[in-house]
Amino acid sequence: MKNILLVISLVMLSAPVLAKTASDQLVEAALERTQFEIKYDGRYMTIDYPNGDVPPEIGVCTDVIIRSYRKLGIDLQQLVHEDMRDNFELYPSKRIWGLTSTDRNIDHRRVPNLQAFFSRHGKSLPISNDPQQYQPGDIVSWMLPGNLPHIGIVTDQKDVETGNPLIVHNIGAGPKLENMLFDYDITGHYRYFPQSEE
Repeated sequence: MKNILLVISLVMLSAPVLAKTASDQLVEAALERTQFEIKYDGRYMTIDYPNGDVPPEIGVCTDVIIRSYRKLGIDLQQLVHEDMRDNFELYPSKRIWGLTSTDRNIDHRRVPNLQAFFSRHGKSLPISNDPQQYQPGDIVSWMLPGNLPHIGIVTDQKDVETGNPLIVHNIGAGPKLENMLFDYDITGHYRYFPQSEE
């Protein structure tokens, strides 16, 4: 009888963990990013491959995405590099930066490359003015003044006054949770959970 009760207890204790969806895990990882003091620094540097990262005390908007997915065991550095290597003409590197080959140190840290990757391997969703269309774990990209691309993660938290979902992003002062979904022109809306039904 004790063994049966032990098994039932273990199953009940593990149930909340099993119930966590990929989007729940991504939101949790993104929110965790806001607890770190990060200096905005996007300079080029040589990093390990795969699972390479710039020093943990620095980062830009793309690093919020990369580090959040990495908590789920998803290495965007390797995935973007391999897809770009095999499909270079489908990425904007030549058009935007005049490049002729991949660079696994930086390619995944560029917003237009992440947009291309998420479009190819995730779901590219409609851009909408309706906040309810943006679900927790969705990825949104914007164009900031001066033609600066930006990217962030939709969370399950909402602004009390507007009902807008709050976004985790790094626009210069480190990863923050903010009501900024409609502050800039949205250029992309994606959902990316590999090997998931979401």
